[in-house]
Amino acid sequence: MAAPLVLVVLVAVTVRAALYRSSLADFISERVEVSSPLNAWKRVVEGLALLDLGVSPYSGAVFHETPLIIYLFHFLIEYAELVFMITDVLTAVALYLAIQDFNRAVFKKQKLLIELDKYAADVAELIRTPMEMHHIPLKVALFYLLNPYTVMSCVAKSTCAINNTVTAFFILATMKGSAFLSAVFLALATYQSLYPLTLFAPALLYLLQRQFIPIKLKSKSFWLYTMQYAALYLCSLVVIICLSFFLLNSWDFIPSVYGFILSVPDLTPNIGLFWYFFAEMFEHFSLFFVCVFQINVFFYTIPLAIKLKEHPMFFMFVQIAIISIFKSYPTVGDIALYMAFLPLWSHLYRFLRNIFILSCVLIVCSLLFPVLWHLWIYAGSANSNFYYAITLTFNIGQILLISDYFYAFLRREYYLTHGLHLTRQDGTEAMLVLK
Repeated sequence: MAAPLVLVVLVAVTVRAALYRSSLADFISERVEVSSPLNAWKRVVEGLALLDLGVSPYSGAVFHETPLIIYLFHFLIEYAELVFMITDVLTAVALYLAIQDFNRAVFKKQKLLIELDKYAADVAELIRTPMEMHHIPLKVALFYLLNPYTVMSCVAKSTCAINNTVTAFFILATMKGSAFLSAVFLALATYQSLYPLTLFAPALLYLLQRQFIPIKLKSKSFWLYTMQYAALYLCSLVVIICLSFFLLNSWDFIPSVYGFILSVPDLTPNIGLFWYFFAEMFEHFSLFFVCVFQINVFFYTIPLAIKLKEHPMFFMFVQIAIISIFKSYPTVGDIALYMAFLPLWSHLYRFLRNIFILSCVLIVCSLLFPVLWHLWIYAGSANSNFYYAITLTFNIGQILLISDYFYAFLRREYYLTHGLHLTRQDGTEAMLVLK
């Protein structure tokens, strides 16, 4: 599979290089769907200019990236385009390797369950085969590298691409079973954008499975391993934050980065749910609703951990999607990461109910974003309600898409243990209804 992967990488790099040299590069970099106040390249350049003048980049209200990012580009500013292309390639390769490892683990688990007679007798068509799973890693890499969302994010030089790379290496380390590297990359991802904190739970569950440790609250081995992983994660996070302090000799980056993410002071329009809601809200209600909106990202972690404790990879996929939908400053680059995992769940397609309609909704919304923006900002024939309406539709489409996959996953798992042909006690055919 190395040759097809190299071919995909070459095509992806060629497309990005061509777009960098085209007139579309400036247009894409200005799109609010691609760059947010948190990761826009213009703001990185302004932060670098302040740093070169001996002024803290966080002294104003412009730069909100982390210190490690600004010092990375302090040395590599002349090669920024190359850096972003390399990060995309590294993300794709990391996902490719991670899915290879995950598929091997799935096949071993499936073989064991068949030997233990845990599956129903009539579910042979639901059993995944090595041939079916063989091309999935390549499809995942292809879905990431050639996704228009990823390409636009790279061309705009949005630092979201770097966040995706760190998250991809965290997933790879977790799939490899390396608790230390998993904790380090998770700490780095949390340091970059805070919300990956919620990925602690699926990573821990997967590592526990790799170590054959029972997931029981009364188990001493469960709590011991959990404490070890938590300690590795917290120590890594503290080391990274202290390194940032030594680079800047100041703690100014904490309110400027994490305070900015949590308090949402910049209401520049984007594809998220925050900006319009808080632009229309009375000031004395804003703190309460900021807390409600932010808690929403973290709220689903515990119930999902309970429901999907035996399936941590699917849990991780759902959690990444939730982050990309409900974070305060989302961009299309965030969406591209979880969409890369869709080929991994190709065996669920037969159980999806609305995949065609939802795909059409997401495509149409993506095309209408620049149209309604132009009507609002330039033509003056529309207003913010129009743009937020399409944003809301886009996010509802994503929520329904993830819900559809969640339903399909649970339905397949039920059929595996109870059989495809369900009957009532009187022998008549039964219909499965998930509530």
